[in-house]
Amino acid sequence: MQREPAMLAAKNLLAHAMAPVYRVINGLLVVTVFMIVGLWLSGNGTNAGAFDLARILVPDEARHIVWSNGFGMLDQYKTELSSTPAPETEIAAVIYNKSQSEKTGFSGAKQQTIALLMPSVAQVQVKSISHLADRIPTSKLDPQALDSNLMGSIQNQRAVADFFEKKYKLDRTKIEEYVSNTILIAKEVNIDPVLLLAVISVESNFNPNTKSQAGAEGLMQVMTSVHRDKYAVYGGTAQAVKPEVNIRVGAYILKYLIATAGSLRNGLKFYVGAGNAEDDGGYAEKVMAERNRLISLCQTRSTNRLTLSVKDLRS
Repeated sequence: MQREPAMLAAKNLLAHAMAPVYRVINGLLVVTVFMIVGLWLSGNGTNAGAFDLARILVPDEARHIVWSNGFGMLDQYKTELSSTPAPETEIAAVIYNKSQSEKTGFSGAKQQTIALLMPSVAQVQVKSISHLADRIPTSKLDPQALDSNLMGSIQNQRAVADFFEKKYKLDRTKIEEYVSNTILIAKEVNIDPVLLLAVISVESNFNPNTKSQAGAEGLMQVMTSVHRDKYAVYGGTAQAVKPEVNIRVGAYILKYLIATAGSLRNGLKFYVGAGNAEDDGGYAEKVMAERNRLISLCQTRSTNRLTLSVKDLRS
């Protein structure tokens, strides 16, 4: 009988002695949880954050498998297109091959002149990828993936550059180069530049030297081992780090997958390598959120400019 009170007293003494230890452990657990959630929600790209949920649930190996097997899915859309070398590009102009007549089979150069934050990027001699992109019918694309022309405004381009410069602490000249290249290539591929900018932001944080363990490289994290054939015309996979090359190849792949998958969200799911998975780890949602953020930024700026213009007219 005397043992029970003694054991109870010992247990109470032990519990009292361990109480501070338990509090410290519980505190560490709470801090750890908040750090993980904070890092996940911080807006870091899929290669920048060690705790990025999309990369944890959808590893690069899955992307490798999907990209290796997924490119037989649009064979029904392929057509034979004759191509001629694109003429020398001009400042603030996109020049690339487009079919003029399906009946005659002749092809010529179509020029689109657009405003660019850094017009000099249009002078860089890079082979067009439109001969592949044009094989994908526009009718097969989700309307959300088509150009809304928000980036046709220099003011909007500057606002987007400001946003990414502050978000990722980037060199101003470099971010203007990346934004201008993206807009130029989006016209060439016929895809929304805002979408491409959102993918680049999530994939690489605008760091062209980013490379995953599975071999995804560059601004758009393209699997070089899977897409050697597309890099061949640019001099091989060693060129994957060049923004003007990486964005071209990535933009074509993204357009292809969106058309194949039937919707923008499904195309993004394939792009991250989760085409056959139930969940993409939040990747598509993350890209869409960044895309919507950029759209809102541009629309707000356009509204402000309109308001200012009305005030000027009244005064």
